[in-house]
Amino acid sequence: MFGSAKYRNYKYGGDDHIAVVHTEKIPNGAVKFITSAIHKTSYTGEFNYGRNFYAKNADELNIQLPIKDKLPDFDFMNSFITEIETERITELQAYLSATGLKDYELTEGEQKAIDKYDNLAWEEFKLRVLFERIKTKKLPFKAKDLPKEITGKYILPCLTSSFNNQGLNYFAPKDGATILKNVISIPSNSDVYRAYFQSNEFTVLSDAYAIRWIFNGVKLLPNQYLFAVQCINKVTDLSIYSYKNKLGGWNVVKNKYIQLPVKNGKPDYEIMNNLISAIQKLVIKDMVLYVERKNKELSKQKETNV
Repeated sequence: MFGSAKYRNYKYGGDDHIAVVHTEKIPNGAVKFITSAIHKTSYTGEFNYGRNFYAKNADELNIQLPIKDKLPDFDFMNSFITEIETERITELQAYLSATGLKDYELTEGEQKAIDKYDNLAWEEFKLRVLFERIKTKKLPFKAKDLPKEITGKYILPCLTSSFNNQGLNYFAPKDGATILKNVISIPSNSDVYRAYFQSNEFTVLSDAYAIRWIFNGVKLLPNQYLFAVQCINKVTDLSIYSYKNKLGGWNVVKNKYIQLPVKNGKPDYEIMNNLISAIQKLVIKDMVLYVERKNKELSKQKETNV
């Protein structure tokens, strides 16, 4: 409809508005290369609901391809795409290993946490009993004056009320800033009052604040903070709040109640940790299996190219 080209290596159906190019005799990598070349030429914003992209438009497209002996160089295209895929898969595999996400097998504790979830005991806690707002130095900058990318000494992410990129869309110098890490951030003047766990260094710029766990002097683990974030969002990230109907800052939020799983009258930290760990593994499992499968495919493809 809009001229978007896609490579499909599986059976599918299409209506009269779909232009199909058969590629059975072209190497897999070369087909992906050609698809990208078509997409670059066809998906330009020229077509929309008022002006659809039809098969006749596809017939008139001119695309650029590498050639050899005046013919499309399928071998080069195939090798080029294979190298890119290998590089990306290697990077992804390294990330999964470095973050400990490569292991998707649930531990006994994680499985028990999932099995017990429907029968957990929950209790309400007032937020100000669990958390405290962190005091931060006021920065001498306005958002509009700061770069949106790391530039020179502007390397510290700054928190604002935006929910894009977890509210971290600007960069400031570290000098004179209150540097925070492993805490929860919440906007105080926004259209969306969504809390986030900030695991990397940042500072507060405007219209937002950060809180940390103080209950019983316990130092929360990252997974426990992630669990708490979801509980907070159940009372702050609601459609009733907007610029016209503002939730307010910590003076309002601190008096709200959230529910946490409990054991012996206290938050069940073990369950909180194990549930999040189990969810991460269940979510990442398909990605790990994809990487393993893709590695095998790329190895075979390289052997064929040789």
